[in-house]
Amino acid sequence: MTNLSDNHQRLLDGVPLPAGADIAEATVAYEHDGQPLEGYAAHDAAVGGPKPAVVVVHDWTGLREYPKARAQMLARLGYYAFAADLYGTGRRFDNPGDAAAEAGKYYGDLPLLRARVRAAYDQVAQNPAVDPDRIAVIGYCFGGAAALEFARTGAPLAGTATFHGGLIPHDPPEVGAITGSVLVLHGGADPYVTDETVVAVENELRTRPELDWQVTVYSGAVHGFTLPGEAYHPAADRRSWRELVAFLGEAFSR
Repeated sequence: MTNLSDNHQRLLDGVPLPAGADIAEATVAYEHDGQPLEGYAAHDAAVGGPKPAVVVVHDWTGLREYPKARAQMLARLGYYAFAADLYGTGRRFDNPGDAAAEAGKYYGDLPLLRARVRAAYDQVAQNPAVDPDRIAVIGYCFGGAAALEFARTGAPLAGTATFHGGLIPHDPPEVGAITGSVLVLHGGADPYVTDETVVAVENELRTRPELDWQVTVYSGAVHGFTLPGEAYHPAADRRSWRELVAFLGEAFSR
């Protein structure tokens, strides 16, 4: 099993390993438009039958240890989890300036951002271990923006969830094609994604009266509140994870 740092191991330990579980991991090579990509898959091989799947989209630093830990947590819940790689094989960033520059390429080219998530989605949907009618996409920070942008394409999703996502409201609204439910988990003290931005996204979602969506705001939580480090907010992390678990259970039961 992938070796995790202490901080990420503590996250994983918050989800008990089921008795008899056999968590299988794999590095998955795939590509988009000639760009080699390298994702990470985890699922409980002791659970038979096609599984509901969750695509996990990384923050602006790329596919590093954190999304892999989240994928393992989801695998312990019985899901097939796939941590997507939007940047390309080996493109991982420690320096915030470098990460911001890389993320900026995709924020400035939303069709490319959406297409990179589509490549991960297609990789998952064709896997025989996955029920292709039960796929959700979740994302963290930059990945939250990517997840919601992908949902806007009308991909057949059971649900879309964002954690402290870099929310991008669209004017005119572009929510007409979203399938499944939408869950936005936001820090009430986020200095980057303002209250005005959150309200703009809510107002956009309201233009689809039949769309099932929810926005939850956690007091005192800043941007990146689930990420180990200075921004980490234990209560918001625990509560948002519980909310995700309930959200997925409901989305996949429809």
